[in-house]
Amino acid sequence: MLLSVEIPVLRGFLTGSEATEWTQNIITDPETGSLLQSLVEGDFEAVLLSPQVIDVLTGDDSCREGEDIEAYLERRLLLYLTADDDDDDQQSNRELTVMAIAVSCLHLFAQSNWTGPPLSFHVWDLLPSSLMSSQNPQLLMEGIQSSLLLDGESVYSLVVNPFLLLLARVILTKVAPRMERLQLLPWWTLRYVNLHQQILEARSLLLLSLARCSMDKVLKCQSALSDQRSLAIQFYLESAYISLTYYEYRAAKDHINRAKELSGLHINMTGVLGKRTRFQEKFLAQLILEVKRQEDEVDQRFSETTPTPQASLPKDYHLDDDTVLDHISLAEPDQYQLPDLSAEEQALILGVCADFQKNNPVHKLTAEELLAFTSCILSQPKFWSVEVTALCLRTKLERGRSRCVERAMMQTQAIVDHFEDKSCPVSERLKVFYCCQVPPRWAVQKLLASLLIDLGCISSALLLYEKLELWEDAVVCYERLGQHGKAEEIVRRELEKKETPSLYCLLGDILNDHQYYDQAWELSGQRSARAMRSKALLHLRSKEFQQCVDCFEQSLKINTMQLGVWFSLGCAYFALEGYEGAARAFQRCVGLEPDNAEAWNNLSTAYIRLQMKTKAFRTLQEALKCNYEHWQIWENFIVVSTDVGDFAEAIKAYHRLMDLRENYKDVQILQILVRAVVENLTDSQGAQAGSLTPKLKELLGRVSARHSSDAEIWRQYATLYGGGHSSNPDDSEKALQFLSKAHRCEIQASGWEKDPVLFKDVITRAINMGKVSISCSEKKSNPAEALQMLSSSRLSLRSLATKAKQIHTDVATGEVHADLQDGVAALEQLITELQELSGKLRNQSQ
Repeated sequence: MLLSVEIPVLRGFLTGSEATEWTQNIITDPETGSLLQSLVEGDFEAVLLSPQVIDVLTGDDSCREGEDIEAYLERRLLLYLTADDDDDDQQSNRELTVMAIAVSCLHLFAQSNWTGPPLSFHVWDLLPSSLMSSQNPQLLMEGIQSSLLLDGESVYSLVVNPFLLLLARVILTKVAPRMERLQLLPWWTLRYVNLHQQILEARSLLLLSLARCSMDKVLKCQSALSDQRSLAIQFYLESAYISLTYYEYRAAKDHINRAKELSGLHINMTGVLGKRTRFQEKFLAQLILEVKRQEDEVDQRFSETTPTPQASLPKDYHLDDDTVLDHISLAEPDQYQLPDLSAEEQALILGVCADFQKNNPVHKLTAEELLAFTSCILSQPKFWSVEVTALCLRTKLERGRSRCVERAMMQTQAIVDHFEDKSCPVSERLKVFYCCQVPPRWAVQKLLASLLIDLGCISSALLLYEKLELWEDAVVCYERLGQHGKAEEIVRRELEKKETPSLYCLLGDILNDHQYYDQAWELSGQRSARAMRSKALLHLRSKEFQQCVDCFEQSLKINTMQLGVWFSLGCAYFALEGYEGAARAFQRCVGLEPDNAEAWNNLSTAYIRLQMKTKAFRTLQEALKCNYEHWQIWENFIVVSTDVGDFAEAIKAYHRLMDLRENYKDVQILQILVRAVVENLTDSQGAQAGSLTPKLKELLGRVSARHSSDAEIWRQYATLYGGGHSSNPDDSEKALQFLSKAHRCEIQASGWEKDPVLFKDVITRAINMGKVSISCSEKKSNPAEALQMLSSSRLSLRSLATKAKQIHTDVATGEVHADLQDGVAALEQLITELQELSGKLRNQSQ
């Protein structure tokens, strides 16, 4: 029975069939029925101001001494729920009443800070006069904000009606265990987490744990939603946004895919012929979003949420440009007609868009793809939350375009103004609100201020930042205006009004002074993660690495969800050569954000320093999955692959580095690979490296073509073909060709002739080449070809012998340098042998 109430409340309205059953069978208690009726009709203020709810919250108007507001609310609600009453229906009605309070609080909090219009009643009316008289409103407000502070992360100072969120929090986190009859109450907890996280300065681990627990509980009630596909889609979208917030990208992708399966939508990027400018004569390829339904899907199941009249939605400003069209003009518009999208389907497209944005780099191509999503959604203006989210995203994407920046400014101003507009009721604005990630009011105003800065209106932006109490942004504006002293002055002025840890931290940022971070730390009762984080960063800039590490560790004890802090901590440990600490920090980094390629790379470096090369190899593989274009990661990977003996991966990595860097060359790696293959070593997988001969030949062919003047590369190529001693005559002949090229490269290089040691090495290699040429000539059946081979080698060796005598003969004694005497003698002996063989071959050919 209770499920029949919970589902319409989650959806936000009654369907025709539910309305009849609702009045006849479900609501047995008139008072509870009245509350729930007001709830589904969107009159949330009536719920909280009803005598029944006022009585639950105030009771006999008593307040215990020293009791804070959170403890008071918990006591009153538990007292109401645990009243002596054996009637099961009565207990169910009590739980429904408390649920109605929580839901109304969440909706009204969203109305106050996200959707508008402003509330028409004062929330203090819900509290007993004894509690109000025991402390002044300012202290009461500070107590509420303190209760909402989690993991040392402060709440945005201008949040409107935070009491509503606190009341919802008490019900959904502390009182909920006493409301076991309500199967889908954890879904509302998930919605509470979404709202609470958006008003915090940084991510909270407590909220993440609560979100995971809530998701698991709702998924256990999956059968309850089996015939509620539209609601199930909403749940998966809400779960996806929570996962994206907390860096759980794979989980988010799974939720999005599940929602797509339920919807039956196929959403794909495609290219079509069209025109983008007014004077374009030819149709060119344009990027659009193609949305199709499965043929067997029934549209009716999505028709429950009725669209909002277009007049009640924020105005979608046209581009009005003299060149660029407002929309792409397609050559065949009928072929790519969008189906009539429901609320859940539009929200799903937004969810796919958000997932795509999080998993792709900031790039012009990414922006074009995201604009295809917004164009698709905005072509069917139906639902307030979807419309506002899409318009804000389009504004962010267009702000850097000169032809679009004016529209971006007007559009953002229109959304800000629409918050005060009472023509669109809150019940319309809240349709699919929780599965759209609508930006809060101050975020839209902040976007407007940043657009003003882009246009050079820094003073106007400054006024807006000061109004929003976004002091960090205001300080940046003062710096841009050259008023450096004004930044400090405005922070000190605010501190005179009220001392807060965040203001002291900001003053520390301005003056680069540790004492203000220490004051923030003490003022917060040693609970400000921001204070220790900022103090650590100042130590880091001063290269005081040990103090930096200590402060970062303290900050992370308070809030472990600080991705940037874990990364900076790892870097500080590197500076101290504390590789175990660095490995631990980067492990937490990749745990929070599995797609952070740089963190994976740094983790592998820590493992390398700890001589844990197999672990380093695995972490670098993960890094490359995240960023396939990062050549520094590939350089690390090829070294580690070679070290651990995974020669196949090393060959692939060498190819990739040549793709990424035109002049890439690592002779040492090639030497190791050639030796492994020639000696048929066993690789890390237990396979014989000799099986990689064809792949290594392909690689060396590519390397030698790009670096044809490097003698060592040619020598390694020759070694791979047996060095002239192969049982296969063709391989030996190829090796001789490569040795000849290596010799030519050597003698063409500069500087070696005057150094006897280097000269001796050249002679040694030349003698080897001569011997190989003799060996190859003996296997030749054609005397003319053998003669040509010997003649070529003889000429090269004679030239080298002559050069040795010219440069390294002592004028006084007429003898060659002692270091070269043996080499030159062997060289001349080989030349004589070559000459004799050549003579014999000439006689044979005659």
